[in-house]
Amino acid sequence: MRRYELTDAQWEQIAPLLPPQKPRTGRPAEDHRQVLNGMLWILRTGAPWADLPARYGAVGTVSSRFYRWRQAGVFDRVLRCLQAQADARGDLDWDLHFVDATVVRAHQHAAGARRSGAIGG
Repeated sequence: MRRYELTDAQWEQIAPLLPPQKPRTGRPAEDHRQVLNGMLWILRTGAPWADLPARYGAVGTVSSRFYRWRQAGVFDRVLRCLQAQADARGDLDWDLHFVDATVVRAHQHAAGARRSGAIGG
């Protein structure tokens, strides 16, 4: 297993929640696990689609499936199912909350600050 890829245990949990591997019509889809690992690689590295390693399949295949699944709510459904399973096992503590404390600083001109007596002010 490579970095950023699903373990066998993770894949066994997620696989039944994904759309059928072989559609009713047309040609079979590329392997869901390979494509999903490609999506995870992009999301975890922050790299552009064009930099996707070939081992995950064609960039067009991985990106189009990502956007189609996102539009169809596949990721939302997978998250809800995994949360429900974890909750049923007692693995979730719904009383614990996290707040994102990200701070993004802007240059003073971006914040609409008045110009002081500086050149051009």
